[in-house]
Amino acid sequence: MVAIYDYRLPSPALREYVRQFQIVGCEFPRSMTVLPVKSYWPRAENCLSFFPKDPEKVEYGFDGKLVASTRSRLYGQHSIVTNRHVGRDFMVFQVQFQPGALFRLTGIPSNELTNTFLDAEQVFSTEIRLVNERLSYANHYTEMIKIVESFLLHLIKKAKKVEQPIDKVSRYILQNPSTASLDWLADQACLCQRQFYRQFVQREGVSPKLYARIARFENAMKLKNAQPSKDWLSVAIDLGYYDYQHLVRDFKEFTNLTPNAFFLQDGQSPERAFGVVET
Repeated sequence: MVAIYDYRLPSPALREYVRQFQIVGCEFPRSMTVLPVKSYWPRAENCLSFFPKDPEKVEYGFDGKLVASTRSRLYGQHSIVTNRHVGRDFMVFQVQFQPGALFRLTGIPSNELTNTFLDAEQVFSTEIRLVNERLSYANHYTEMIKIVESFLLHLIKKAKKVEQPIDKVSRYILQNPSTASLDWLADQACLCQRQFYRQFVQREGVSPKLYARIARFENAMKLKNAQPSKDWLSVAIDLGYYDYQHLVRDFKEFTNLTPNAFFLQDGQSPERAFGVVET
């Protein structure tokens, strides 16, 4: 079995728009008849993903309906778990945007992409078809970085919207999901509460409160993965939950499972077969 699991920063020219690249590859042997499924928990992110090898199929929640992914896709903020059924020779090159950046690049209201994805070729047409072709012929994933960065620089030159104070506020929430009141956040964005709520949903896809809950939930999963012996009550207290039951309510809303049940589910993810843990 072969695996790639690489997080890296983009070049400095892209960092206003791109948080990081996540490059994951899993090549499973033919003797492995049942491939593992990645239970992808909700994260505070909007992304552009490329699939240069075998595609994946996506199940929203646990409804049993598999949706085939396209060669490249845009997807917005998710508030429910998605089960990713990978191919035998699988790779995803994921561009994780800064808060508000996908809206700025495309002009598409992010709430239209909430809990769904869009074929990127419908948005970027022939430009991204060429990118997809070049990625499929790349000899190594490090070659893909240059291809994707060149495309992103091209997009930035044609950006539809400029940065606003609310985008900086969104980044603050991402980094501090448990600390600030909505009144203070709206004030920092130079907006009244109604305008702040409306513009936040347009740029991030969900309400500020839900976005902060998802960011904190993401931190809870990563903390538990980094320290598996840490009990869930300690995880909850460390991350600003009122108590254990407060954490449980978020798990049940976002994954339909209890913390322990979802942690066991996450333990079956493809990267675990290669000894890799997402932290």
